[in-house]
Parts: sequence; C-alpha cells; structure tokens
Amino acid sequence: MSDLKKLNKDFSQSTPEEIIRWAFNETKNPIITTNFRPYEVAILHLCTCLMPNLKVIWCDSGYNTRATYLYAEKIIKELDLNIKLYIPKHTAAFREAVMGKMPEINDPRHKEFTEQVKLEPFRRAMAEIKPDLWVTNLRKGQTAFRDELDIFNKTETGLLKISPFYYWTDTNLDAYMEKYNLVNEHDYFDPTKVDEKRECGLHNLEGK
Repeated sequence: MSDLKKLNKDFSQSTPEEIIRWAFNETKNPIITTNFRPYEVAILHLCTCLMPNLKVIWCDSGYNTRATYLYAEKIIKELDLNIKLYIPKHTAAFREAVMGKMPEINDPRHKEFTEQVKLEPFRRAMAEIKPDLWVTNLRKGQTAFRDELDIFNKTETGLLKISPFYYWTDTNLDAYMEKYNLVNEHDYFDPTKVDEKRECGLHNLEGK
C-alpha cells in the first residue's frame, strides 16, 4: 500500500468513483459504515454500484428518530444493502432505568452513554468482521477534527480509511443525488453528538 501523502497527492483531483474503484481493487474485505444521516445515501449508492455485496455496518444506537428508521428501511430495500447491524448490549429502556434519561453532553454520564450506544458496538463490529478497508462519508468542514484529515487516512491499528467525498460540498452532493434520483432525510439526531460540529467519538476511536 502506498504511503498516505502520496495517495492523497495522487488522488487529489480524482472523482469519488475513481478513488473507490482503486481502493476496492487494492483490498479484499472492505466495509462502509453508515448511520443514515443526511447525504449518506450518496456514498452508499456509489459504493454498492461498484460492489453490490459490500458489507454495510450500521451501529444503531436505539435513539434514532422515527423518520431515520423509516428512511433507513427504505434505503436498505432500494439499494439492497448488505447490512451488518450492531446494537448496544442493553436496550434503551434498560439503560434509562439504570442510568436515567439520555444524558446531555455536559453530563458526566455522557461518556459512558457514548461508550455503550456507539463505541462498544463499533469495536465489536470491527473485531468480528476484521476489514482491511473502511469507507466513510467524512467531509471537510463538518468538525474541527475532520478538517485535519484528508481523503486517505489510517487508524492507529493501520486500517486504511478513505473518505471519497471529502472535498465535496452539499451542492456537489445535491447534484449527485438529483442525477440518480436519490432522496435525502434531514430529520436526524445523534444522541452522542447533539451539536453537528461536535465529534461523536467514533472517528476519534480510530478502530482501536
């Protein structure tokens, strides 16, 4: 595998499709993660057009909006996604009985809440599937942490992580979705982030 600096330089002017094609040709067990947030359908569409049986990891916290669950069901069926669903070890009802209502981000319990509903299921998925490529829909401008990344990155364990749409704007993605008649969903809420500019912890975790 080429070094990251060279990869990012070589593919700086490439299309998302060119980036994904190269990555899929270089790996044997790729995955894509999704939470069905706005614009996720674009990368799911592109990746599964190139690899229909691509493993799609969905770590469902159990706290999504009704609209998100209905939207997820719609996209799973329309794109025939190979969903690998990972959920917390305890239900939301059990957690609320023990921990209380969903904690705010400044609540000391929020760290443990994030661990239970997002990070532990994600680590479990990575340990079971053992991917050699992680496709994400991270984009520049989303958070301060993501602004320091690029198209190609590596986790602390050496896993190659690519963000093919990294330099694309909402306008670029809107055009892509219009071209392929894809529908967006904006009634989305991440209980581990709350604020859109705050990192959820999953990408800080880096697959450890």
